[in-house]
Amino acid sequence: MTIPEYLSAQLPERQPLLQQLHELILQQDKTVTASIEPMMGKEMIQYKAAGTFKYALSSVKNHMSLHLMPIYGSATLHAKYKALLKDAEFQKGCINFKNEAAMPRNIVKSLLADCAKINLKAMREAYMQSKKK
Repeated sequence: MTIPEYLSAQLPERQPLLQQLHELILQQDKTVTASIEPMMGKEMIQYKAAGTFKYALSSVKNHMSLHLMPIYGSATLHAKYKALLKDAEFQKGCINFKNEAAMPRNIVKSLLADCAKINLKAMREAYMQSKKK
């Protein structure tokens, strides 16, 4: 399945927001490439940097989700955007939302710009070093 096919298979009222988020991810983080792949038992758009999962965008029965590995690894980023995106529901590494009002473009653009600065390899190495202590 291609990304346009995936997007066009979503509920019509969700398609514009999903398309907008897809474009924002690619605009804000030039290190990622996108493809449709399974994750958590569902097909979704996955974005990888140097072959490593960084983001995913999905649409399920009750909501849409933006999965972000950088907020999973950064309590600071997680807290910052949880405070700004008050109408979205935050999990450890993803943001669930029902509509565009929960994901204002300007805030999501800043979120993605902040996430793009995160080097996942360096984040993992720091994590592994902390486990050795």
